[in-house]
Amino acid sequence: MATITKRGPYQWQAKIRRQGYPSQTNTFESKREAEAWISVIESEMTRSVFVDRSKAERETLDQVIQSYIDNIAPEHKGGDAEILRLKRFKREESKLCQRAMATLKVEDFEDFRDRRLKNEKKAPGTVKRELGLLSCVIESARRRLGLLENPINDVKRPKAQDNRVMRFQDGEEEALMTALDACRNSWVKPAVILALETAMRRGELLSLRWENINLKERTAHLPDTKNGEARDVPLSPLAIQTLKNLPRSINGDVLNTSAEGIKSTYERARKRAGMEHFNFHDLRHEAISRLFERGWNVMEVAAVSGHKDLQSLKRYTNLKAKDLAHKMAIPSPS
Repeated sequence: MATITKRGPYQWQAKIRRQGYPSQTNTFESKREAEAWISVIESEMTRSVFVDRSKAERETLDQVIQSYIDNIAPEHKGGDAEILRLKRFKREESKLCQRAMATLKVEDFEDFRDRRLKNEKKAPGTVKRELGLLSCVIESARRRLGLLENPINDVKRPKAQDNRVMRFQDGEEEALMTALDACRNSWVKPAVILALETAMRRGELLSLRWENINLKERTAHLPDTKNGEARDVPLSPLAIQTLKNLPRSINGDVLNTSAEGIKSTYERARKRAGMEHFNFHDLRHEAISRLFERGWNVMEVAAVSGHKDLQSLKRYTNLKAKDLAHKMAIPSPS
């Protein structure tokens, strides 16, 4: 049995009660919309293909994202980065986040994609990762909410620009270090130096604890890394000196700051240095490339970087032509 009740000048409430199915209620701006909804739902019930969408009609995208932040992201290796991206999305896309899950369409996320690319001039790779993360968020709640489809699945992803330069150019390293000297967060410059000297990821740097630093043997132990395995990282003389200059925090952390603290401070510093193209993760690319330039072999570099798949090291290897030219000038042994 279906009924339609006028609740106000522009509000019509439709109700459906049928044996064997949960009661369904929805509100529309016109009676015609209410009648169309009843027709669809009753048809699905008759054909035994009905899926209860009441939860999806009550729960907002903001609530789904918050549930992912609270319960799922903390279990991921890159959870801190996911949480940062999602919190920023909630702030910047508050209107979209207030929408009920059942009302989200492909066009909503296509508009988000185009706005990020064209109006905000974000890199295609950045937007591609954002869409991928949002898709994971929706997928985590899709079955629970009775959603038949994930609207982001049909959104065309932008093509990442694989030819982006991820190495320091002449004068850029010095400019970045100078910009970091002016930052209030005094932990970020040591983090940048350690990233360049150890090839550690940001999360690995933040996980460093003094109990796992052995200055005598010149190693840093990482008990939990992105690939799920512990590893020992050799420390260069500059890395050791940088560690010796750091104050010892009471909680035992080597870097007494947060992922958000490093991200926001680094982004301001790179902007002042005119290096907005150079991400924090590019420091790892620079560090690994330098190891190859020093003559390290693939296995040696993998032991430092933690790569399981040696083929994946190829994308980090960006040797400078001028250094290769210098090697070509060295006479071959007779």
